[in-house]
Amino acid sequence: MGFIRHPKDFLSGLLFAGFGTAAIIIAADYPMGTAARMGPGYFPRILGILLIILGAVLILRGLRTVGTPLPSWPLRPTLLTMGGVILFGFIVTHVGLAISTVILIVVTSMASHEFRPKEALISGIGFAALAVGVFVIGLKLQLPIWPVFGQG
Repeated sequence: MGFIRHPKDFLSGLLFAGFGTAAIIIAADYPMGTAARMGPGYFPRILGILLIILGAVLILRGLRTVGTPLPSWPLRPTLLTMGGVILFGFIVTHVGLAISTVILIVVTSMASHEFRPKEALISGIGFAALAVGVFVIGLKLQLPIWPVFGQG
């Protein structure tokens, strides 16, 4: 990759262009409509085109301007964050929204080098209360708040 002078801009441009292309492909079967009467495919296509244009600008900038090389990828924070979200998805229907939110916050907080268990637990409890209030009480989603015992 010797011709890429600014790797951060170049890779960001590829990411934007990729998301733009995906938006256009996903919205390909939706009716476009017109500017006055927009169909369900109008916004995703316009957004996809704008993302591709932004990506192209960043790719060109990555080839023309000089930037610093990318640092090494921080593996521990990435794995803890992704693992916490995946764990949340697997356990939320079994242990309830409140406990799984606390677990999510504590596990993802461990990704930081400034991790403090007591603060993570307090934050987790606060976010759990907020999640229950918004999703179960406000939006009426059918999620258990607490574990339900005796159901197989």
